[in-house]
Amino acid sequence: MSKLQNLIAELCPAGVARVKIDDLIAYEQPTKYLVASKSYDDGYSTPVLTAGQTFLLGYTNEEHGKYPASADSPVIIFDDFTTAYKWVDFEFKVKSSAMKMLTLKPNAPITLRYFWYALSTISIDTSEHARYWISKFSNLDIPLPPVAIQNEIVRILDTFSKLETALEEELKARTAQYQTYRRRLLTSEKDPSLFAEHTLGGISLKVSSGSTPLADSDRFYRDGTIPWLRTQEVKFNEIWETEVKVTDVALKETGIKWVPENCVIIAISGATAGRSAVNKIPLTTNQHCCNFQIDPEKADYRYVFHWVASHYEDIKSFGRGVRSDLSAGQLKEYPIHLPPLDMQIEIATALEKFDKLTRDTSSGLPAEIAARRQQFEYYRRKLLAFKGLEVA
Repeated sequence: MSKLQNLIAELCPAGVARVKIDDLIAYEQPTKYLVASKSYDDGYSTPVLTAGQTFLLGYTNEEHGKYPASADSPVIIFDDFTTAYKWVDFEFKVKSSAMKMLTLKPNAPITLRYFWYALSTISIDTSEHARYWISKFSNLDIPLPPVAIQNEIVRILDTFSKLETALEEELKARTAQYQTYRRRLLTSEKDPSLFAEHTLGGISLKVSSGSTPLADSDRFYRDGTIPWLRTQEVKFNEIWETEVKVTDVALKETGIKWVPENCVIIAISGATAGRSAVNKIPLTTNQHCCNFQIDPEKADYRYVFHWVASHYEDIKSFGRGVRSDLSAGQLKEYPIHLPPLDMQIEIATALEKFDKLTRDTSSGLPAEIAARRQQFEYYRRKLLAFKGLEVA
């Protein structure tokens, strides 16, 4: 038997009781820590947390009123509108009054880290958002084994978590290395004579966009088989399928049109503007995708994709209006420096090998991280699924 199984057999053979959160956890609404300034800079030292899934709003240099959490004295930040929560073991300030700081009540027979993991076992109905903690959350319950068992569960889950974190750090380092490598391969500074300046429009056989069939029209979507791409799916990736399919009727009666495979697709709308992808299947798109069918006699589409992806920030900066949208005209005139075709193919092939390591969800580091995450979730569910305490 494992150490955990031995502990369960010894300390709670009859099962484990479920205890109300309110009997274990204290909470505080830290309005007194509201940040006074809206001036944030990544060079400042104090994180400012806010409500929502992301939590980190920015960094401030304002020292007064920050909460002195640390590795020895952590807290859990809980957002009572989204029910998201975060482990915080660093000094911080908060921006939203929707956030609660969760700590242990005096003499509560539970560790905060175990509670952090046990939060994943409760089912939360978020249909009523208003102050979920006060009205309902404190009355929910969690399994509460003896502290020795809690500590062993935490040790096991922390081990899995550290492995995942190490892989994520390695992926971050590999991605930075890849971006440096890509810039070096795509630059024309070493031998300008090998690189000729063109425009994206000038190396394309065709530049097109699409349209959006009426969302409430069943005949455009029901039982559709034609892939239809939206800009939220354009993420510097290869497109092998789309989340939405449309019908033959939509193809005949609306402005959507087929885009052949291996086009370079650039999003031109709002938050997605400047992001790029390559479609590996024929598909249709909405009107916020600008689709470049690259002339194979002038350029390798993979090289063009890597060039566009590496110039994302510059392309995005051309956005105009409230939504910072781009136009097809701007993109057609965007410059690209091309070496001879055989060199383009060589560079694109080298970049694809590196790209596979950092982006491919079926292999490389992303696949390993996904596998570790799945393993962690499996063991977390298994370790926290205690037999209920038998009551005479």
